[in-house]
Amino acid sequence: MPRIENDIKLDFKDVLLRPKRSTLKSRSEVDLMRSFTFRNSKGSYRGIPIIAANMDTVGTFEMALALHQFSVFTAIHKHYSVDDWLEFAKKHPDCLESVAISTGTGDGDFEKISAILEAVPQLRYVCVDVANGYSEHFVHFVRDVRQRFPSHTIMAGNVVTGEMVEELILAGADIIKVGIGPGSVCTTRKKTGVGYPQLSAVIECADAAHGLGGHIISDGGCTCPGDVSKAFGAGADFVMLGGMLAGHSESGGEVIEKNGKKYKLFYGMSSDTAMKRHAGGVADYRASEGKTVEVPYKGPVDETIRDVLGGVRSTCTYVGAAKLKELSRRTTFIRVTQQLNTVFGNDN
Repeated sequence: MPRIENDIKLDFKDVLLRPKRSTLKSRSEVDLMRSFTFRNSKGSYRGIPIIAANMDTVGTFEMALALHQFSVFTAIHKHYSVDDWLEFAKKHPDCLESVAISTGTGDGDFEKISAILEAVPQLRYVCVDVANGYSEHFVHFVRDVRQRFPSHTIMAGNVVTGEMVEELILAGADIIKVGIGPGSVCTTRKKTGVGYPQLSAVIECADAAHGLGGHIISDGGCTCPGDVSKAFGAGADFVMLGGMLAGHSESGGEVIEKNGKKYKLFYGMSSDTAMKRHAGGVADYRASEGKTVEVPYKGPVDETIRDVLGGVRSTCTYVGAAKLKELSRRTTFIRVTQQLNTVFGNDN
């Protein structure tokens, strides 16, 4: 029989962080760097744990080079070839410590990532990414990757519930990607009715992962720097950004001019646009679960990243967290019915 859970699940828009007494004098005192040692790979990480999403309009080599200067990570999209990776590794060996190679679980995917990882042994991170992380096939694929690459750090997702986080960690994943439907160009909730409010998903999945010594990525749902802070406050170890990093010089795609204004295309990886580009079209048995939008061209990504990092530092000063690692311990969420004064619009 169908059932309804009685407790209400919350999204980023449903809460604000309560300020707390702080001894910090300035945002400049806040340390955003994190250090992690991963459960299964035993690998170590140090950086600012924000990740550019592995979408071909965001997770590009150009984006990785720009974000590496800020100690920010990039999950590279899966459509680069072995030769592309070899050329990138030859020209930018220092950047390889802050990128992940991405893969799906389809025919030929295991062979392709094996070829890339053998050609570029400096790569240490693998992002196994599917829309629906609840299939047994996905779990088996993660287990196969772990067996084949025992010392590589594996990101895997997407899921939104604690029991699946635990299963994937026990199958060999180190970092679980959390989020079904919250992305700005994702239409999964509209097409399928399936999803989970992102704030509650992060809180519950972080609890499950940390109990096993694993880590999570909050993937999707961030519309502004304040949402990034809320994800970290909820317990996310990493926060993945797609739409917030779209439309920049380093983003994939050509610049489009319309009526004297510049735009770049941004689309979900399950959209008509993505499937036509990479799979010859939408298969007869499925529907598109993503949309395509024209994002105003924003120029280099540097200013956006500085804005995000500045916002998170400011959050830390408001709640008295001298380090990002302390933010979740200093977070108290309060439920609200309104986030902003919108008399002059929602943009700023």
